[in-house]
Amino acid sequence: MDLFSSSTALMPMPIRDGELGWLAQLPLPLSNAEVLARLVEETAWRQDSIVVYGKRHLQPRLSAWHGDKAYRYSGLTLAPLPFTPLLDTIRHAAQLATGREYNSVLLNYYRDGRDSMGMHSDDEPELGAEPVIASVSFGAERIFVLRHKTGGESVKLPLSDGSLLFMGGVLQNHWLHGINKTSKPVGARINLTFRKIY
Repeated sequence: MDLFSSSTALMPMPIRDGELGWLAQLPLPLSNAEVLARLVEETAWRQDSIVVYGKRHLQPRLSAWHGDKAYRYSGLTLAPLPFTPLLDTIRHAAQLATGREYNSVLLNYYRDGRDSMGMHSDDEPELGAEPVIASVSFGAERIFVLRHKTGGESVKLPLSDGSLLFMGGVLQNHWLHGINKTSKPVGARINLTFRKIY
């Protein structure tokens, strides 16, 4: 099975202890380049500090939170901004592609290869027992790493411009995921993780 075909249907990806799905290009009425440029320009980006292993650190990326409810992780509480027309368009496309509903989105802006996301699970109580997340990427390709919590087993996925990665079932209970730093020259990337907050 070609996991990275140009099909417009969400393709299931084999993984134990959870659900993964892949769509090479999320259908949108705008080009990927236009979406990226508008997200950079229209988003109220912030660089927050979070608590990791008891110490406070600046996040190595910029972020923004939009939706209906506040979100808490790593000692940080994000007050929601309303959905913009552009974010609502992307959310609608993600809902059609995955067959799930989302009421919130976390945006992360990776300005270059020095920006990253540490290994973590999106398993906060407000996401429910089996969180569903639609991760949409625009801009430079970065490698998404999944590592099973029992150790040893890992999966690496290149998240390309315009792609959607769906995570569901018990995946967040059993897997960590993140984006490593890279010394290779790499352009800007914005990732949107749509989710349902209860």
